[in-house]
Amino acid sequence: MLEFPRWKYALVVLVLAFGVLLALPNVYGEDPALQVELKTQKPIDDATRASIEALLRKDQIPTKRTYTDGDRLIVVFNDVAAQLRGRDVVEGSLSDNYRSALTQATRAPAWMRAVGLKAMPLGLDLRGGLYLLYEVDVNSAVSQLLGSYDQSFRRTLLDDKLPFTDITTITAGQSTIPNGLAVHVATLGVAAQVQAALQRVDNTLSFTVNAIPGAPVVQMVLTPTQIRDREDYALEQNRTTLMNRVNELGVSEPIVQRQGLDRIVVQLPGVQNSAEVKDLLGKVATLEFRLVDEGNNPVQAQQTGRVPLGDRLYQMQDGTPILLRREIIVTGDELTQAVSGNGQEGPSVNIRLDARGADSMLRTTRQNVGHQLAVVYIEKSRQQVLVDGKKEDRETTSQKVINDATIRGVFGPTFEVTGLTAGQSRDLSLLLRSGSLAAPIEVVQEQVIGPSLGADNIDKGVRSLEIGMLAVFIFMVVYYHAFGLVADAVLVANVVLLTALLSLLRASLSLPGIAGIILTVGIAVDANVLIYERIREELRNGVSPQAAIRAGFDKAFSAIADSNVTALIAGLALWVIGTGAVRNFAIVLVLGIATSMFTSLLGSRALITLMYGGREKVAQLSIG
Repeated sequence: MLEFPRWKYALVVLVLAFGVLLALPNVYGEDPALQVELKTQKPIDDATRASIEALLRKDQIPTKRTYTDGDRLIVVFNDVAAQLRGRDVVEGSLSDNYRSALTQATRAPAWMRAVGLKAMPLGLDLRGGLYLLYEVDVNSAVSQLLGSYDQSFRRTLLDDKLPFTDITTITAGQSTIPNGLAVHVATLGVAAQVQAALQRVDNTLSFTVNAIPGAPVVQMVLTPTQIRDREDYALEQNRTTLMNRVNELGVSEPIVQRQGLDRIVVQLPGVQNSAEVKDLLGKVATLEFRLVDEGNNPVQAQQTGRVPLGDRLYQMQDGTPILLRREIIVTGDELTQAVSGNGQEGPSVNIRLDARGADSMLRTTRQNVGHQLAVVYIEKSRQQVLVDGKKEDRETTSQKVINDATIRGVFGPTFEVTGLTAGQSRDLSLLLRSGSLAAPIEVVQEQVIGPSLGADNIDKGVRSLEIGMLAVFIFMVVYYHAFGLVADAVLVANVVLLTALLSLLRASLSLPGIAGIILTVGIAVDANVLIYERIREELRNGVSPQAAIRAGFDKAFSAIADSNVTALIAGLALWVIGTGAVRNFAIVLVLGIATSMFTSLLGSRALITLMYGGREKVAQLSIG
């Protein structure tokens, strides 16, 4: 007689039951919905929920149901048209305190949501949305680091009252980009004091004194390791900043990840307004606070082209020239909070500084009461220009003084910036809150996938899976008879368990993932074919049917394990190294190998043992 331990039967039943439960939410489908949450990230209470529902009813927008998911409110609609109208109403009336995002809500019963059962998320190619591939200008990251050291060096030398004539960038060694700074001093005697003072700014830097007759300099050159660290920091900082900006936009289930040495992938499901999103994600906007030079004539400096030493020439928004001190009091990097609002002078941004920025602002305003303080708005973007008849992307920088006011009193960590339009104040507050980009970025690939195309991709992917499985089902039944039916049942169980794992791990399914499921079906069939052919071989050798079944499973195990282990190694390599569609395919493949091993070896054996194991004697097997 065939024997199969009862605990293995129980294991198979429990795993299949658990798999069916996890996979069940995928059967119900989804409805268009709107996700609403407080900008303060506090949970939405019943009163807030009722007010939003009343607002939608007032505008005669029908809703299907509403429920809370964590700290967010999910409003479900009957169709996409109502969903878009609902978003416009919420953004138009509640944008000051709430942010909203288009999403999809499952039709699964409330008890499934209560216990945390969710359908597996769909990838961008199935759901629709915006795909952006950014390239980070890592060379500019090094330049920005040198600019930061430039400002720190100037502050230190001014505080220590050490004379210097200028600080310039240098290119040393085999580098093709500026990789160091040169501090020009008047005499060689003060160079040692300057070197000691600058060493306190950052003790990891290396300084040398170049005793050029009549023009001594103190040089600092970044090491290759410091340059690589800065480039890596810029890439990670840009990824974090883009993620923060995406979160501020309120996009549901976004993906922002590094790709290669200098690229970042951004996937925004459900987003269709690509121009607006690209402009906001890639914009480099910040503020600088500088003192106004009240002793020199800015008009004369503009006409002659001679800017006084220690000054920089800027323009007000109306084009009027203005001279500002070169030393920066506070930059956008020292802001901890920025909220747009409407003050007495119109749209404004309410700003809070960190400890360093507050101390600098406090010290400056205390020493300069009655003098003028200017706010410089800096915006960097990339534009296409014609060079020798060819279009090239060039980085453009716009720097304008948006506010010029007299310091009436001492202030520190909190103050208000005016002189902006309503749109500028909203965008600037978002950019300042999300952090600045450590280096400029450029879109090198863009793809907008509409919801209809995503639905079409789903239909084609599911249809290909159905056709492939139907062909396999028919072949197995025709070729292996009753054993073929067992293989078909095992294949269905394999797809159910794979769907359950994808839902449990929240691994998104894309078109390559569907291809991975189809390949998994083939792998699972291959395992059953190896077992059945072994059983056939044993029967031809005159072994009894029950002994042939036992020998078939035992002897086929090594071949099945070898083939699956090699496929598993390749899948794990793709999972770890690959990105995007390749990684999604690898995830499905690796999980599919695990489920196919379980269903082919345990599930198939359990069913066949139930069919033939309880008999004292089996005359023949229905195996073709």
